[in-house]
Amino acid sequence: MAATLTSEIKVVGKSGQISIGKRYAGKMLELQRLADGTLLLRAVAVVPESQIWTLQEPDRSRIARGLAWAAEATPRESDPDSLSRQKGKRRSRPRARRE
Repeated sequence: MAATLTSEIKVVGKSGQISIGKRYAGKMLELQRLADGTLLLRAVAVVPESQIWTLQEPDRSRIARGLAWAAEATPRESDPDSLSRQKGKRRSRPRARRE
């Protein structure tokens, strides 16, 4: 799919601002100033440092597998009384295999 190129002329106001439209309202943008004076404005997503691990392997694959399992698994109703009786017991669970 080829990207559609559009061009507009914008005038920078006295306060140094331009309006790029409501489509970008609330979005985070990166402004790059190139050596030749070109300005490149690009929409970006920023990930907090505390959540970067979710994008790195092996955690990324594990999360994807968990989401796939959750999408296919049939939900079951929990019995809160049986859960509270098991509070002191440690149930052994099979560990996920590392890839």
